[in-house]
Amino acid sequence: MTDVPKTNLLGLTKYGMEAYFDELGTKAFHGRNVLKWIHKHGVTDFDAMTDVPKALRETLRHRAEIVMPRIVLAQPARDGTIKWLLELSDGQHIETVYIPDGGRSTICVSSQVGCALDCSFCSTAQQGFNRNLSSAEIISQVWLATRELGHPPTNVVMMGMGEPLANFDNVVPAMELMQEDLAYMISKTRVTISTSGIVPALRRLREVCDVSLAVSLHAPDNALRDELVPINRKYPLEELIPACKEFIQNDKRRKITWEYVMLDGVNDSITHAQALIRLLQGVPSKVNLIPFNPFPGNSYRTSPSDRVEAFRQRLKRAGIISTTRKTRGDDIDAACGQLVGKVRDRSGRQIKRIPIVQEHRP
Repeated sequence: MTDVPKTNLLGLTKYGMEAYFDELGTKAFHGRNVLKWIHKHGVTDFDAMTDVPKALRETLRHRAEIVMPRIVLAQPARDGTIKWLLELSDGQHIETVYIPDGGRSTICVSSQVGCALDCSFCSTAQQGFNRNLSSAEIISQVWLATRELGHPPTNVVMMGMGEPLANFDNVVPAMELMQEDLAYMISKTRVTISTSGIVPALRRLREVCDVSLAVSLHAPDNALRDELVPINRKYPLEELIPACKEFIQNDKRRKITWEYVMLDGVNDSITHAQALIRLLQGVPSKVNLIPFNPFPGNSYRTSPSDRVEAFRQRLKRAGIISTTRKTRGDDIDAACGQLVGKVRDRSGRQIKRIPIVQEHRP
């Protein structure tokens, strides 16, 4: 007789949990209770779920499990940022980053092991692509961060390793769990998905999940964006911009956040700023200017701060909200574009191990 694989309950949404318990021949509300135990209370032992009938707990021990990654490295930075290196059940590794900012606590979550989009300025792209994360592996990053910090985050950004919209069917349930009242209760405006612009998936997302949208733009025209963000060759700006407008068209309070990494002599001139203004005309927008984080094997340089400020001021004069991202976790390579984890890419190349750094804060 073949053993039936156990179901990992960690990644099931409320409706998925209700359906699973219905299949077990029991009441759906038991599924809601178990979901609350897992995510709200952080309990992974079925025997500790005291409002679940004893016979049902016995069934769950034989047919279900709650499996999550293991934290193998924790790197605290001087500014309070923490990077966790997580080992998955198959030995792959991903990274999750905690970013404190006053009363905000943001978790930067990965959606894939590596990334296939090959953006030329991103260190994660050097790893190649290994596989998608399951919904359980995605939400586990929020679960683990909540336990490590002692409280749930106020914000989650899907800006870690990978392209979230290339893993649509696992990312969406995880984002639903982030917003679930029985789990983390994070507002839809505080869950942000960041995409390089997979247009069909973006249009599909609008129909099934209400979250905030950030787009990795990085260039004001197709020629330059083709070079920096190769997915643009498949979904050019003429397709991407209208899809983004459609995403927020029913909510006048919403804006698209455009991420724009500032590369010295590449995309940071006033001419580029003027082209960006023309591109975003009529689109409710916020532009996030990101200082480039150099990494080995890459020839790009960080734009001088005065040029970044001149770029920002030109956008501001055109009525576009623009901010310059404060770099975080530089001493642990935790800033955006530096999530380089211990991952073997398709060529079998081993990314250099990042040693844990224990910081002493005053």
